[in-house]
Amino acid sequence: QVQLVESGGGLVQAGGSLRLACVASERTFSSRTMGWFRQAPGKERDIVASITWSVNYTYYTDSVKGRFTISRDNAKNTVYLQMNSLKPEDTAVYYCAFSPSVAATVRNAYNVWGQGTQVTVSS
Repeated sequence: QVQLVESGGGLVQAGGSLRLACVASERTFSSRTMGWFRQAPGKERDIVASITWSVNYTYYTDSVKGRFTISRDNAKNTVYLQMNSLKPEDTAVYYCAFSPSVAATVRNAYNVWGQGTQVTVSS
């Protein structure tokens, strides 16, 4: 089974940038979906962005459109989340996840999760 390890979280001021990385333990099929989710204290774990390379499909939740960019490097088994113009409401634990489905955008379509990385945006 694929294992996922996130990195790149930290503390940043509002307006700043961070890049998260998620490395998979083995080659993930290019037709499958990799996603980023986030969970703030007391809230549900919600999708932020997803990517399915084979069909050139990306998805972004409305609140991050124009600020976040998801990308993947298949040669490195890595998916990235570039986060710009960060806001305090972006503060959360960010999770990388794998789905065997194409263009998956719902949480229950994902069956492998990383351990999470904390992102804190100060005002």
